[in-house]
Amino acid sequence: MHTKNGFLVISLDFELFWGLFDVKTTSDYEINLCNVRQVIPRLLTLADKYNITLSFATVGFLFAKNKEELLAALPNDKPTYLDERFSPYGLIDGIGESETLDPFHYAHSLIELIRENGNHEIASHTFSHYYVNEEGQTPHQFEADIVAAITIAEQKNITIKSVVFPRNQINETYLKLCAKYGIICYRGTEKHWMFDTHDTEKLDKPSHKAFRLLDAYCNVSGYNTYPITALKNCHGIVNIPSSKFFRPYSKTLSLLEPLRISRINKGLAQAAKKNEIYHIWWHPHNFGKNMDENFKNLEDIFKQFAALQKSHNFKSVSMSGLAELYLAKEFE
Repeated sequence: MHTKNGFLVISLDFELFWGLFDVKTTSDYEINLCNVRQVIPRLLTLADKYNITLSFATVGFLFAKNKEELLAALPNDKPTYLDERFSPYGLIDGIGESETLDPFHYAHSLIELIRENGNHEIASHTFSHYYVNEEGQTPHQFEADIVAAITIAEQKNITIKSVVFPRNQINETYLKLCAKYGIICYRGTEKHWMFDTHDTEKLDKPSHKAFRLLDAYCNVSGYNTYPITALKNCHGIVNIPSSKFFRPYSKTLSLLEPLRISRINKGLAQAAKKNEIYHIWWHPHNFGKNMDENFKNLEDIFKQFAALQKSHNFKSVSMSGLAELYLAKEFE
């Protein structure tokens, strides 16, 4: 098995407030959330300009047109987290009736925009932003959640083939359940210790956060590229590990921005030259503030991709597209 080119994979955790409800209020993050309405169209336009494919891992709640549709889609078996803050179900009564009235909790029009574009993948971020490693919830509850996510997507003529687990928590028991319902790949984490999501308390320690921040600007953890032959089929589902989180622009650290973009571009170059994979991820709401600066940085990365595409036949592929190549052993 060999490859004649490398691959760029980009996955986006599309969640709006359903990914933030346990750590922020809507007023804390209003600008970022509201501007996702501008971010998604700009992402599509820029990606299409450079022939880049994006995988939008989308929380299932967002597919609903209105509260009536959302309520009809809810599974009977909901997660019973010991820490009730992790469950979004208690918030549903208080949300608006539709996307027009409540842009923080619905995204049907944006999902339709992505689907109609036709160049990008709509994947799952679970139905309810489900935490697979938190205490109290069960495999049966997760199964109900993933079935609900697949079902509401199917109602919109979307087939779910990929999943990104919230907070990058991985539970091997649940991988089998994803495979059972036709999901062929998931996004794993970098192998370095600072990205280990099994111990959430350790992951949130200031020391770990400091190392990850440093790693955004300096090569601490390596470029985290890997050949397609290194992918693993675990319980019928392929792990496509991340290589780098694309942090949003920071005014405080603006003088260091060239280092951050250079760090990613060097990773792209290594992947292209070694015929390996480079997997970048972030959230659309990360671009909601300092939008122009964020898109300038992203275009710098896309320009690097375009140059490597010409010089090394570097290719862009969705998560499921890469998994299908791996499973079919069609690498060339």
